[in-house]
This record gives sequence, structure tokens and C-alpha cells, in this order.
Amino acid sequence: IPCESCTERDNKSTGETMEFLLLGFSELLCLRVLLFFIFLIVHLVTLAGNVMIFMAVVMEPSRPPMLFFLCQLSVIELCCTLVIVPKALLSLIVVDGSTISFIGCAAQMHLFVTLGGAECFLLVAMSYDRYVAICQPLHYVAVMSEGLCLRLAVACCLGGFAVALGLTVAVFRLPFCQSHHINHFFCDVPAVLHLACTQSYTPELPLLAASVLLLLLPFLLILTSYVCIAAALLRVTSSAGRGKAFFTCISHLSITLLHYGCATFMYIRPKSSYSPARDKMVSLVYTNITPLLYPLIYSLRNEEIRGVIMKMLRRKKIAQLN
Repeated sequence: IPCESCTERDNKSTGETMEFLLLGFSELLCLRVLLFFIFLIVHLVTLAGNVMIFMAVVMEPSRPPMLFFLCQLSVIELCCTLVIVPKALLSLIVVDGSTISFIGCAAQMHLFVTLGGAECFLLVAMSYDRYVAICQPLHYVAVMSEGLCLRLAVACCLGGFAVALGLTVAVFRLPFCQSHHINHFFCDVPAVLHLACTQSYTPELPLLAASVLLLLLPFLLILTSYVCIAAALLRVTSSAGRGKAFFTCISHLSITLLHYGCATFMYIRPKSSYSPARDKMVSLVYTNITPLLYPLIYSLRNEEIRGVIMKMLRRKKIAQLN
């Protein structure tokens, strides 16, 4: 249902001066101090974990393709945290919510979707790496060359940027209601779309197209890779060999399920089912808990990253002794 006071091109005529109000967790006034410190600790631990993985991989002279992709994943998570965290923490300090400009809101949405899209494409590249390692082990070094890994990394970023740009432009060309109160802690796509003054489903089409390009197609490619991997593992006669090969995929599978589970619930659904309280909780998990789990999953389940981190710590200890 459109709002009563809607100026048709309000966002176009006053785009430079328009501001949105991020309500954040204003309904939890009694808990905002506790939430602030919890979020701050979670983000600091997340930053420390991702920085540790990034530094460990960068300091490693010989980087296998999976470590290269993992380094890029850590950079994406670091950037995503810096895009979301400041305004989220500010919304807990300011009782009535924090303001964000029209341009600032569009920039935050674009960066968030770009980073999320790049992560989706990166998970596809990582699944392809596992496919080549298990299904074509003799050709692994030749296929997964440094040049191919670099091209895949650039393609992931450019693909996420292009889709995010189209989605952001489509969303912020819509007419918005004069009440610019976003019931969220950042400029998420469903929360901003909820302010659009329109009864049709046309504004949802760009989000649907972006969801197909960033979620559905990458997930199908990942699924195809793992179907081929499962078929190859069935032909392995040794149970120990199957277990070892499957163990190398557990970390990637865990992150894929976390990422696509939350993202699918948030973005692939009609506007009529939008619930601010529920969306904020899911976004909280998606933007806070999953980035915290990523370094833990890879540190505990990936032998390569554990070895690199141990070598980095040994170098630091030797340097301190010297």
C-alpha cells in the first residue's frame, strides 16, 4: 500500500539534500549498551581473524590457488565489515537512529551488494578449484595457474560491481515516501524498497534479476561442481581416499551453506512478506555471525591455512628471540 504523502520524483529533485533515518535497534533501548559492546567485540574478533589469514597468506611465498581465493575472501569480509559496522554501531549509540544521506545510502548499498556478489562468484571459483583438484588431479597445476586465478579474482569483483550498480541505480530511481525512516541498521535493498511509493511489483524485478545472477546461477554452478566431485569420489575404491578428498571440501561447503542460506532467505521473496524485525535479525546473522565463523571454519578445517598460520607464528617467535 503506498504512503499517503508521496511526491512522485522526491528523490530526484532533492537527491543532494535528502536524508534517510536508520532506525537500527531503537526498539531495544534498554539493551543498546549491551548490544553495542557485543557487536564491537564480534567485529574486532572478525577483523583480527581475517587480518591474520590475509597476512599469513600474503607472507607465504608459494600460495596454492585455494589460499589465493581464501585471501580474497578475507579481503571481501574485511571491506564488508567496514561498510556496515560504523553505521550499525552508531545506530546503537544514537537513541533516535542515525541519519545517512541519499548518496551515502546509495553508496553503502552498492558496496554491500558488490562485496556480496563478489563473494558469491568467488565461492564458484573455489568450487571449480575443488573440482579440478579431485576430478583432474594430474592437470591441477596446469589448469589452476596463477594467471587463471588472477583472472577469476578480477572477474568476481567486476561481476559483483556491475550487478550491484544496475540494482542500486534501479532502486534509487524509484519515488520514495516523504517518511524516509529505514527500519534497519544499514541501507539494505529490501528495507529501502519498502519505502517505494508504488503498488506494482515492477520495482522488485531488478532485485529478482540480481538474485538470479548473484545467487541462483552461482549456486547451480557450485552444485554442478559438487555433483561431478561426488561422481568422481564414488569411483574411488579406497574409503580413506574418499574421506581425505571430501575433507578438503568441508570448509568450502560450510561457508557456501551459510552464505547462500542467509542470502536466499533475505532476497528471494516477495515484498509483501517483508518483516522489519525478522529481516534485521537475519541481516544481523548474515553481516555479523557468518563473517566471524569464516576464519574459524578455515582455521580449524583447512590444513593449508593452519600450516601457513603456524609458520607465520613461528617466524614471529624466531624474530622476537633474535
